[in-house]
Amino acid sequence: MPESKGRKRDDYVPPPDKTDRKPVKFSSAAWVAPVMVACFVFGLLWIVVFYIAGPDVPFMNSIGGTYNALVNVAIGFAFITAGFVISTKWR
Repeated sequence: MPESKGRKRDDYVPPPDKTDRKPVKFSSAAWVAPVMVACFVFGLLWIVVFYIAGPDVPFMNSIGGTYNALVNVAIGFAFITAGFVISTKWR
């Protein structure tokens, strides 16, 4: 007796092996670590140079007017903060 077409099933296909999976790449771009370290070092150097030789460096002495010290320290901390922000992208 012939079987109806609705009763036929597809051939069994086993699930793929777990060894066939490709590892996930957890790495950051090549520029992240050098830029992060450069921001940390530049911010620290900005603050140190301002406190050691601030009046002798013409562009540091002219920044900020009456708030010269506050603005120069804020610039240094802005670079350090940028380093911390960039460090969130580093893996």
